[in-house]
Amino acid sequence: MLDTKRDTPPPAAGRAGMKKELPEHFKDYRHVWVFIELERGQVHPVSFELLGEGRKLADKLGVELAGVVLGPPGEATWHAVAEAFAYGADLAYIVEAPLLADYRNEPFTKAMTDLVETYKPEVLLLGATTLGRDLAGSVATTLLTGLTADCTELDVDADGSLAATRPTFGGSLLCTIYTLNCRPQMATVRPRVMAMPERMNKPVGRVIQHEVPMVEEEIVTKALGFLSDGQSSNANLAYADVVVAGGLGLGAAENLKLVKNLARVIGAEYGCSRPLVQKGWMPADRQIGQTGKTIRPKLYIAAGISGAIQHRVGVGGADLIVAINTDPNAPIFDFAHLGVVTDAIRFLPSLTEVFTHRLSPHSRDKLAN
Repeated sequence: MLDTKRDTPPPAAGRAGMKKELPEHFKDYRHVWVFIELERGQVHPVSFELLGEGRKLADKLGVELAGVVLGPPGEATWHAVAEAFAYGADLAYIVEAPLLADYRNEPFTKAMTDLVETYKPEVLLLGATTLGRDLAGSVATTLLTGLTADCTELDVDADGSLAATRPTFGGSLLCTIYTLNCRPQMATVRPRVMAMPERMNKPVGRVIQHEVPMVEEEIVTKALGFLSDGQSSNANLAYADVVVAGGLGLGAAENLKLVKNLARVIGAEYGCSRPLVQKGWMPADRQIGQTGKTIRPKLYIAAGISGAIQHRVGVGGADLIVAINTDPNAPIFDFAHLGVVTDAIRFLPSLTEVFTHRLSPHSRDKLAN
């Protein structure tokens, strides 16, 4: 395997000098696969986001897009298959087994690797969720192939190689990674990084049912029950339509009330940049950025946030970014749609007051929609 890591994709001529001839046994690997994550009967939305991105890759490569469903026999598993078609899949692979009722690394890895070795996909995409990250690492290790984690962009070059872009060096740079001489080319993508495709009323198409011999006695880990994480926070940053966030420019923990007040008035979620979590000013589930939540709101208001790359990759999908910062040269102004050069501590109360007096409940709902 030969991987290249750069802040911009190298030209095809440059890669030609590095690229070895693809081994003969990999030349019949074709098509793009997306793992449809099914946990406790529900499909994770990141699976649909990946189908939308996988559709673009498959069209560029001139191949089929397939959804891969691993689950127990029953309605929920087949519902996941139907949803894969509704979000763009051309076909679906399904492995049904009682051992796949709850996620355990060993049976899921065995099922996925058996599918890959049998049907030979060229590209395999998984969500960078707790489940997806665990499975992707095991599958890539078992198959001896490359895996690019936490991608922010996916594309294919003129040679048909997957170009997977992700932050590196602590989020200070973006690099594009190629897995040139191994197959499948694997990547994980965090929820909300890619846009949600439109759902279509599409009938179930071709389904390939695959059996993988597995018996419970051969599986080391056992599922004894399910306990929720018990978190009391109601943070729903990833799927909020409006988000207000604060950074170090707020100066002190008590000034976060200015962010929360504005969020309450306009019916928004509130969050923060990484330094505030490191200081203990806000809990980790409110952090926005590469190591926190990725968001795609219709409106994002960033108060006192400088806008380093690790934060930028977490908010780049927002429809409208409004930045408030005293430094006119702050990086956030490079990608914000609207910028206000002023002290957020003075500006936020005024903005909140305006919304309080001028927004009716109907107007607030309209803002969120």
